[in-house]
Amino acid sequence: MKSLNTLIRIELFKIFKKGRTYIGFGAIFLIIIAIQAGIHFEGQNLFDFIMQQLDQNFQFEGNVINGYLITYLVLNTLWIHVPILVALVTGDLIAGEANSGTFRLLMTRPISRTKLLIAKFLAGWTYTVLLILFMILIGMGGGLLFFGKGDLMVFKDSINFFSASELPWRFFAAFAYGTLSMTVVAALAFMLSSFAENSIGPIIGTVAIIIGITIISTIGFSLMKPVNPWLFTTYLPGWQSFFEFELDKAKILRSVLVQVAYLVLFLGVTFYHFRKKDILS
Repeated sequence: MKSLNTLIRIELFKIFKKGRTYIGFGAIFLIIIAIQAGIHFEGQNLFDFIMQQLDQNFQFEGNVINGYLITYLVLNTLWIHVPILVALVTGDLIAGEANSGTFRLLMTRPISRTKLLIAKFLAGWTYTVLLILFMILIGMGGGLLFFGKGDLMVFKDSINFFSASELPWRFFAAFAYGTLSMTVVAALAFMLSSFAENSIGPIIGTVAIIIGITIISTIGFSLMKPVNPWLFTTYLPGWQSFFEFELDKAKILRSVLVQVAYLVLFLGVTFYHFRKKDILS
């Protein structure tokens, strides 16, 4: 265990000494600041425009433009931008070693390939979690600090209202679900990285797979309908299920199980392939 912990610390050092690692944190910071600035300057006007047809039937009181609304908007970026930022680092974990020619040096040490892969993935997963926590800190923390608390109104198939008292656990569950989704993305990039000799391929490949499957599923929904429930991309925006008035527990459980299955599949392929792989660099 001690040697594994040492390996993880070494891999984390490798990750955070690279400039590309901080692109993710910088991008998230800029996206959230842009959202918060937009809401600050134009949020009330936009809200008034959307709600002008409902004013005849509803009376709104309290702080509608609040930190929870900001956090909800930030969560909408989770399955759009964050997969790219996750792949940027996790797609380099194995391929980067091959590209720099350091694998042979690593293999001369008394470390099993399995333990090395575990350390690399756990380091990549730690980066992924830190990215999500940074979103929470800047998105929710900053939102509540500058916009205050209030009830949340969500537009889906219907208009759902959630009191401020029940929102913390909903957001906690949504971010926990989002962390699982991004872990699956990290595992996909990690798997592709084990087949590549250059990190560009796994990074672009991960993004292309996610975008490609999503586009095909959306455009050809009638043809893809039987397959969609079995695609992990279908469940990337599944955090929205926690903002339905009545939680569909069966739907959430299915979403979690499908993603866990893909996580096991991606990691299983990675470990099987890498243990059989000839190290030539």
